[in-house]
Amino acid sequence: MLTDTQCRKAKAADKPLKLFDGRGLFLHVAVSGVKSWRLKYRFADKEKLLTLGRYPESSLAQARESCIEARRLLEQGIDPGIEKKQKAAALKADAAATFQVMALQWHGEMAPTWSGHYAKTVMNALKRDLFPEFGALPIGAITRPMVLQRLKAIEGRGAIETAKRARQQLADIFEYAIGEGHNIENPAAGKFSLKPLIQKEMPALTTIAALRSMLWTVEQSRARPVTKLASRMIALTAVRPGVVQSLPWIELDNLDRENPVWIIPATRMKLSQERKQEEAYDHYVPLATQTMELLASLRILTGRGPLAFPQSRSTRKPMSDATISKMYRDCGFTGQHVPHGWRSSFSTIMNELASHRDRPEDRAIIDLMLAHRPRGTESIYNRAVYMPRRRAIAQEWADMLLEGFPPVSSLLIVRAP
Repeated sequence: MLTDTQCRKAKAADKPLKLFDGRGLFLHVAVSGVKSWRLKYRFADKEKLLTLGRYPESSLAQARESCIEARRLLEQGIDPGIEKKQKAAALKADAAATFQVMALQWHGEMAPTWSGHYAKTVMNALKRDLFPEFGALPIGAITRPMVLQRLKAIEGRGAIETAKRARQQLADIFEYAIGEGHNIENPAAGKFSLKPLIQKEMPALTTIAALRSMLWTVEQSRARPVTKLASRMIALTAVRPGVVQSLPWIELDNLDRENPVWIIPATRMKLSQERKQEEAYDHYVPLATQTMELLASLRILTGRGPLAFPQSRSTRKPMSDATISKMYRDCGFTGQHVPHGWRSSFSTIMNELASHRDRPEDRAIIDLMLAHRPRGTESIYNRAVYMPRRRAIAQEWADMLLEGFPPVSSLLIVRAP
């Protein structure tokens, strides 16, 4: 067997030298003087050669350990030469798979299942919060302490909800990388010691008188007609503002004239990704007479484009979340009412009416109208459940809000400054 002294003193000659240690392991001394450890072995009745590393970077003891490991693989029916190539390929792939590369691939696969607005929001968050810190790092080089440090930094600027979303995005990206064959752990999985999120109340007026006064004031303002119509659409339907603002005309193309129902695909609703793929979670919105009149007027303004409520500068981009909120603020309702507040207004007032009329069954129906899914299967598999009553409630709500208001066509007039 070789000694370290023999290895150290071995010198180059006119032809390569082989100094054998045992079990096929030998030190190869090239004519150039480069020394490397090699292992001669047989696999599938063929003689093969495996390079284990250079000397002295890899010592005699380390070479023997590598030899033992290679022999152990042979006993298991594994070619150590192939194993080495596979590991090298995996390391190369992991080095090329930076966090940004994997995140962009994940985003590209998920984006078709999201709304355009949400896909853009996620991409902006990646660019702002995660790419500067992790973008250039190999996906497998990111550790749990690094993830926690990044989340704490986001949290430190007061963006508690953003930190929680970043953790979920990180976890999803690492799971995607694992699914793509990268041999890594998910350092963003599980719980982190982040601050609890304090849910803020959405400002909302909760009496019909106050709502009618507010709606009248807003609709007498100099805001764009499309903005006023979007505001009224949210008020009449109690649908989430983002869903209304991104409404494509195609969803309204085949409405029943007698009993119109707007069917919002599950993909556009606030649901888990699994439920977004199921038609059972489409949301059915019965439309009151006033809502149908609104849509007829709206078609005059935007009916030639793909979106019912587009931006002022592009017919192919939905109205911004801030547009209606700004109109409300400009009209003096800061801290009193926001677009999302219409949902609270509808729920509060219609539930109070149900209680006053001794109709406790209306509570579940009002929840359905707000797309709040109760436990059980009836509301899932019977998408038109309680539709006559839902239609009656929608019509009563519209009548209370708009009694005595001028025709909706009056909103098409652009008021002079």
